[in-house]
Amino acid sequence: MNLLPVAIYSLSAVLIFLTILPSSKARVWWVRIWDFPRTQLAVLLALVALAQWHWLEGSGTSSQVLLLATLASLLYQLWWILPYTRLWRKEVRWADAHEHGPRLKLISVNVLTPNRNAPALLALVKTHCPDILVTLETDAWWQEQLAPLEASYAYRMACPLDNLYGMHVYSKLPLSEQETRFLVEDDVPSMHASLQLAPKLQVRLHFLHPAPPSPTENEESTERDVELLMLAKSLKEEQGPVVVAGDLNDVAWSPTTRMFRKISGLLDPRVGRALVNSFHAHYFFARWPLDHFFHSDHFELVQIERLPSIDSDHFPVMIELQYHPNNVEQQEGLQSSAEDGHEAQELLDEQGARTEDVPEPTAKEPHRV
Repeated sequence: MNLLPVAIYSLSAVLIFLTILPSSKARVWWVRIWDFPRTQLAVLLALVALAQWHWLEGSGTSSQVLLLATLASLLYQLWWILPYTRLWRKEVRWADAHEHGPRLKLISVNVLTPNRNAPALLALVKTHCPDILVTLETDAWWQEQLAPLEASYAYRMACPLDNLYGMHVYSKLPLSEQETRFLVEDDVPSMHASLQLAPKLQVRLHFLHPAPPSPTENEESTERDVELLMLAKSLKEEQGPVVVAGDLNDVAWSPTTRMFRKISGLLDPRVGRALVNSFHAHYFFARWPLDHFFHSDHFELVQIERLPSIDSDHFPVMIELQYHPNNVEQQEGLQSSAEDGHEAQELLDEQGARTEDVPEPTAKEPHRV
């Protein structure tokens, strides 16, 4: 018995099944986890299709059907990930180097709580000089290690936790109305504030790190999805500039993240550029974009970059935006439908979640700590 055709048939069937599985709206972790490795599955499907064409050529109708199914699965995977390549139209325009609107540079980094390479992060901040540093998974030890930043970052928010969900914000620019909320889970915080980017110019900030669906965290993606959609609906009618950042424990192309973009109206600067894979820093073959920046159409992009490792399982990610209020009609994200709004509200109602729980800064005087 020739085992090669059996192996090709078996692997093809598994890959086709894993392509179809996330199409289910089931929220259990072992379904939703297959939203993540679409790039890896696409590569495997392409290799398997080549193997079918080479070794199963002339094997009959069943082989032809299998090849068509494999190619269809490959195209389906590419449909999700191609928007995050240069083959796609950019959702956010490049900032004009000759214009001098207010700029905002932000670094977001999941430090990995047990990681002890704080000097690497301090050096990174010294090199890039962000206006805002957002740290995730930071506990009391990390807060102490990052204390040297306080001389340069006069405006801060702190929620040190030892459960992998601590969070800190360090800002050179004035912050007001800082609030730390536990929107969905009692031990998973989010941070919200208003930033004074320039005189009479306030930017609404939201920083998130919802828990993922996994066998060691939440059995379902419900908690994560609810937190994202709560924020999305709270931003739906927002007219002012907004920036959202953090480790969302969800990939850029997932149905939930796409729904977040549709309902909130925020833009994704990676579209038409690159994936900006931030996790897993230790395994090059298993990486996907978990750390995100979204913003309103008041901004154009100066730069977005994955920064060098600080020995965490996440790479730090940096973005620089330029305020350009006259650009509103020239940038457009995903369009929301009535069905999207209904589906999101149904989930929020099911969990008893209220968009009113998301703080809405009203541009009070900056508060220095």
